[in-house]
Order: sequence, then C-alpha cells, then structure tokens
Amino acid sequence: MTTTRASAGPPGSRQVEIGLGAGGLATADMVLNIGPQHPATHGVLRLRVVLDGERIVSAEPIVGYMHRGAEKLFEVRDYRQILVLANRHDWLSAFSNELGVVLGVEQMLGIEVPERAVWARTLLAELNRVLNHLMFLGSYPLELGAITPIFYAFREREELQAVMEEASGGRMHYMFNRVGGLKEDLPAGWLGRVAHAVAEVRRRLPDLRNMLVGNEILIARTRGVGILGTDMIHAYGVSGPIARASGLDLDLRRDQPYLAYAELFATGGPGRVVTRTAGDCQARLEVLLEQTEVSLDLADACVDRLRSLPRGPVNVRLPKVVRVPEGERYTATENPLGLNGYYLVSRGDRTPWRLKLRSASFNNIAVLAPMLPGQIVADMVAILGSMFFVVGDIDK
Repeated sequence: MTTTRASAGPPGSRQVEIGLGAGGLATADMVLNIGPQHPATHGVLRLRVVLDGERIVSAEPIVGYMHRGAEKLFEVRDYRQILVLANRHDWLSAFSNELGVVLGVEQMLGIEVPERAVWARTLLAELNRVLNHLMFLGSYPLELGAITPIFYAFREREELQAVMEEASGGRMHYMFNRVGGLKEDLPAGWLGRVAHAVAEVRRRLPDLRNMLVGNEILIARTRGVGILGTDMIHAYGVSGPIARASGLDLDLRRDQPYLAYAELFATGGPGRVVTRTAGDCQARLEVLLEQTEVSLDLADACVDRLRSLPRGPVNVRLPKVVRVPEGERYTATENPLGLNGYYLVSRGDRTPWRLKLRSASFNNIAVLAPMLPGQIVADMVAILGSMFFVVGDIDK
C-alpha cells in the first residue's frame, strides 16, 4: 500500500495516513495521540496509536513527562536522605520502595537488624501491598464504567491507612524505615488495632469480590482481552501480578526471601503465590483480588509473631555519618506491582556513587507496544487499566 503520512502534531492531535488499498480503494489510517493528559490514560502517560477504523495498527508508549531525575538526586544525598526520594516513585507502594534501599545498605554495612524490626517491616510491607491492590481493584472497574466498587475499595483503604498513619505519621509517604531498622517502636496497643482492621477488611472484602467476580458486563470487557504470553513476559521483563496472571510462577518473597518471608512462605505457612494461566485482563484482576486475601493472612501471621516477641530495640545505633564500604550490590524486592531493584555502587563516601532504580511499572508498560496492535480502541482502555502501573514509577 502506498501511504502519505502527515507530520506528527502536538499531543492530543490527530493525523491521517492516506493511501491506496487493494483494488485501488482509498484507505486512511488515523494517528491518534492518547495523552499525555487524557481521560483514557493514567496521569501523564502518552500513547501514540495508529488506527485502521477502530482497530489498532501500532502503538507506541511515550514516557518521561513526569521525569524528576531521581537517580541523579540519589547521588547527592546521604543514605538517610535517599529514603525520602525513594519512597515516592511508586506512591502507592511507598513503604516497599524504602525497603530496597535500606536492605541493600544494611547488607553492605554488615548490619543485622533486630528481630522485632524484621517482623514489623514485613507486617507494614503487607499492609502497604493491600492498600496498593485495593486502589486498583476500585479504579479498574471505574475505567470500565462501574462506579460503585471504588467506594467499597476506599472504605477498606481507609481502615488500613488509619493504622499505617498511626505508626508512621504518614498516609502515603511513610518514611518509617531507617538504615538499621525502623524510626521508632510501634505504638502501644497498635497490634490490636491492626488485627481489628485486618479482620474488618477481610469480613467486608466479599462485598467487593461479588461486584467483580461473576459480573457479566465486566467479564464481557475483560475475558479473552489483552492476552499476554509468557514469551513476551520474558522478552520485556514483565513481573508481579501481571506476569503471574500469565502463568509465570515467580515471587521473590518465596524464591529469594528477605525480611521474614522465608518463614511465612515455608511449608504450612500462610504465604502462597497466586497464579492464573489465561493471561487476559480478567486473570490479572483475579490475581490482584486473591493476592489481597493472601496479604491479609500474612499480616495476621506477623501480628501474632510480634505479640509473642519480647520488648526490645527496633533499630541499630549508627554513627551520625554513614559511609558504606566500597563495593556494589543489587537488591531486589517483590513490590506490589512487580520486581523493584536498586543497584548500589559505593566508593566509601557518605553518598552513593551510583544508585540505579529498576522499577516494576517501566517494564510492564513497555510491553504495550507489541500487545495493543490488533485490539480495538474500546479494549485498549480495558487493557491499559489492567496493567496496574503508576506513572511516577515509569518516569522515576
């Protein structure tokens, strides 16, 4: 087909590709910029798609509109100050973001964190995971036209955010981790309030589940839509709930355990890896829903263990200036959205020489380029929402 292509216009504009199809009939492909500010996108992600009617011919995710240069900012701050930046790239997983930094620094320093801090970190990480998943369980149906689930999801989020805020002082950016442990001990009576909050969320979660599982409209919009194969997952480094929905049985909490996960994922423990095989939008939603239930079980187990531990320190006293020995280390954690890694290179100074961030959302969105062609525009919205990403995590 002979094609004349219009030059790219500003975001939000439309261009037309005109050519001659089979039999000499005039055809036209439309180049549509979805975003960077558009109701069909999350935040400031931009998708440049070429359409043949309602069918997507090609798609190009264009990122970088929120780029803050986090990795370069890491290099001019000491190891305590880095945490305030590290917990912000995925603002729905702030506590988990902090963990990767402190675990890597502690391993290079040879620090053994007190047991109470290990179990408290695990508990807070799982509560943060539930908060993350509830956000997407509420917002994804909203993108498909169902407004009610988000009110139920936010009711449960408020229940858990209250106890997270009580312990850390923050609702989103907790800043509760420190190199060597935690900022301070948990408040008196806090474990009882956590147990109550978890029990209430577990009791009411079926209300949300009933709106999602078995919903005929939601099934029609998600089943068999946006299928992601394991070969593409390996090629693009996709991880987390999206990869497990396609049958990839990978979870660092079980496979490369850190914190207290070795015990929690041992035989007979509450930890288990949730997978599906369909690899479509519906499977991704189901994985997220079941993972929420598993994290509530893990949180209960952490509360029970913390209650059995004697009172004691939750951090290791460090010098005023922390200097990490010369060397390098890669530390990966299983964040709510996928694998999150920090590659730390130290030259013995109080600031890192290099701190490279491998965020989950970047790889999970890169796969849209081969995934969207052949889909229709209406399904593109369903696929995009099912990828469960945070734009700040893409742009760092």
